[in-house]
Parts: sequence; C-alpha cells; structure tokens
Amino acid sequence: MILGNIVALVTPMNTDGTLDFISLEKLIDFHHQHGTAAIVIAGSTGESETLSFAEQSQLIEKSVQFADGRIPIIAGIGSNATHEAIALARMAKQYGAVAGLSVVPFYNKPTQQGMLNHFDCIAEGSGLPQILYNIPSRSVCDMHNDTILRLAENPLIIGLKDATSNMGRTIELLNNLPADFALYAGNDDSALPFMLVGGHGVISVSSNIVPQLMNEMSAYALAGDAKKAREVNAKLYKLHQVMGIETNPIPIKYAMATLGMIGPEIRMPLTELDQQYHQAVMQVVNEVLA
Repeated sequence: MILGNIVALVTPMNTDGTLDFISLEKLIDFHHQHGTAAIVIAGSTGESETLSFAEQSQLIEKSVQFADGRIPIIAGIGSNATHEAIALARMAKQYGAVAGLSVVPFYNKPTQQGMLNHFDCIAEGSGLPQILYNIPSRSVCDMHNDTILRLAENPLIIGLKDATSNMGRTIELLNNLPADFALYAGNDDSALPFMLVGGHGVISVSSNIVPQLMNEMSAYALAGDAKKAREVNAKLYKLHQVMGIETNPIPIKYAMATLGMIGPEIRMPLTELDQQYHQAVMQVVNEVLA
C-alpha cells in the first residue's frame, strides 16, 4: 500500500499545444527529490479529458521511463466507455504503471450495478490493480459505499480516491473494508481530517508546488500526531482554498507557470486563469513558499 502524499500531476504543454516531455521529466525528478510517495499521471489535474488516446498512452509511457523505478506511477485510465478504460489499463500495465486510477463514468450516469460491472470489467480485462475515484461534483454520479464495499472484494481493486469530503462515509468504509484496501483523500482541504480518522493518504493538487509540506503534514497525520499535523496544515490551508478559485487545474498551472516550472499552456475548453485572480493566487503561493 502506498501511504502519504501522492501528487496529482499537471500535464505540461508546449506553446503549440503538444505535450512538453522535457518539463514532465523535470517535474518527476522534482517529486522524487522531495520524497513524494507516488505520482498520478493523466488524471483530471492532468487534463486527461482533452488528451487523445495516443497522447495519454505516450504520457504514461514517458512518465514510467522518466521515473525509472524511483517513484511509483499511477496511471489515469478513467473513461465513460468501459472498452476504452480497459484498453488504457492494459496499456498502462504494459508500460509498468503500478496501478490505474479509474473514475466513476461521467455523463452517461450509470446505475450502481453499472458501476460494479464497469470497474470489475476493467480489473478483469486488464489485470492492472485499480484505485477507484469517486468525485460526484465532476461525474454527477455518486458511487455508494455499498458499491465500494462490493468492489473491494475483487483483489485487483485496491483502493479509493474519495473526493466527497464526507468523513462519516470515510469512517463507515474504514469500519467495513479489508485492512489492505487503501483510502485516499481527493480534496486537499479535507486531507488532514481524512487521515486523522484513518485514511491512508491524499492525492494532492497543491503538492505540485509544495510537496515537502504535504509530505510533512501527511506523515504527522498518519502517525496520529494531530497537533503537529494541524500546525503544518495551517500553513497550507489558504493554498488549498485558492487552488479552487477557478476550475482545477487552471490555478495550479498558472502558479507553476509563474514559478517557472512549466509553460502557461492549458487546453480548451479550459482557459488560463482570469487576470483578476493573478495577484490573489500568487500572494498565497509566495507566502507558503517563503
């Protein structure tokens, strides 16, 4: 089980809109050097919805190559078409990803039985361990706890990224899930309570720029040191909030571009951060980095 801070990595892009693999390699080195537990590539923060199948394939392949066994790569394989998710998962396994992050299908609104069928088919059709991803704010559908518990009976379904920020649901899952099933917070601003009630880590947006602090907070929380974890989290909370000032990954890509970590490019239909928010975002970022 991967414990602690996992970064939901952005996808850097060149001025012509192509994928920027030079910056990608630098970002992977950055997270290895700062002790990030693992990297999620081609997730929602990585703009997976705008990537072609070929681009997503190449992004996962290059990430595994650049990581070179130093840091685990979790591949975003989510799709609202089950056959496409299976194909992505097979490809990710072939390239050497340790797991796939598989989101609840969006737009077509499957039933709970449809979700069961979808995720079981991906697992059995690919052989790649899966981390489920429940984010009702984006997918519209909410995967119920009973569905998650049934899916956890499949040995290839190994965890859940939970972006509901509902601690009651988290506690219910922890009381009923197998001990080796991993639960990760999907929202940075609720990561601290999530881990203090028994969660195993966070898949973090803010970690793109402050992995050291996210690692530190996570380590304290997992050790049960609530006082020290709260102290670190107090430094991070404004950053978590400002990263939601517009749709993710707009603010984080703007901050990273301003810091010189990547270029400013983002794919339509998303846009660069509205100018009215530039100062507010960077004021908080600079305070946290100071």
